[in-house]
Amino acid sequence: MFENQQHDDVEQFIHADAETRRLYFRHKELDSKLEDAGRGCLALGDEALSKMKREKLQAKVQLQRMWDRWQQSRH
Repeated sequence: MFENQQHDDVEQFIHADAETRRLYFRHKELDSKLEDAGRGCLALGDEALSKMKREKLQAKVQLQRMWDRWQQSRH
């Protein structure tokens, strides 16, 4: 997430407030767990895997909305 953005901008955004930080690091945590599950390093049932994927997507959508609002407030 935010691969195409300037590193300094992303750092400022992430550290803008506690909720943004919490959500960003939760998204990263879920991404890591899903990668581990995909490699077979983390055993997850189908239901747990689906739940994790949904939570990660929700976090991504929310972070994108927050990013868009943050970007608009800077201009």
